[in-house]
Amino acid sequence: MSGKHILIIDDDIHIGDVLKEILDREGYRVSRAYSGTEALFVLSQSKPDLVLLDLMLPGLNGEEVLPHIKGLPVIVVSAKVDIDSKVELLLGGAVDYVTKPFHSKELLARIAAHLRNAAISASSPSLIFKDITLNTDTHMASIGENEIKLTRTEYAILKLLMQNPGQVITKSLLLDRISEDTPDCTESSLKMHISNLRKKFREVNGKDYIEAVWGIGFKMKSD
Repeated sequence: MSGKHILIIDDDIHIGDVLKEILDREGYRVSRAYSGTEALFVLSQSKPDLVLLDLMLPGLNGEEVLPHIKGLPVIVVSAKVDIDSKVELLLGGAVDYVTKPFHSKELLARIAAHLRNAAISASSPSLIFKDITLNTDTHMASIGENEIKLTRTEYAILKLLMQNPGQVITKSLLLDRISEDTPDCTESSLKMHISNLRKKFREVNGKDYIEAVWGIGFKMKSD
């Protein structure tokens, strides 16, 4: 894992120094940017393997920088804890959200996991959750040997949930994000699409993989 290049985007020199020291010790190569504008310049010159992004930046803030970072895992490291901005950032392209103050062990574990995921997804067009595999080329899902045919809308819903497996996705965000893949889903039909999806999984092995979080939205079911 060592030798991977990590960009720290944080204007707090002390926190940046602490992060750099932790990452240096693990054998990562580290670059720094102290503002959103500088971050975009650094990213135009080089492509790190992972980005640690603070939200409170001078110039362009972290929320404004995020859409410019394409094809790289971005972990948001922020003192902001409200759940709405968390969900929004995760749907806006961040792979994870770590709240300051953080434990270095936890942060390192998450960095290692996301670097591993990035390496896997670069080599395979599949998303995996427990024993479900979703092929993003063919739009087919499978559980073990059993292939499951999905409608366009079911595929779009499942893809979004599997891309954010630990997160509750609100109904409005689900509708907003899946509109890219499928134009025919409304709030009233969303429940029906999800219930059809759950039924297709249950028919294979009796298991439920998607849970409704009352009043909020849906997520992949953790044990």
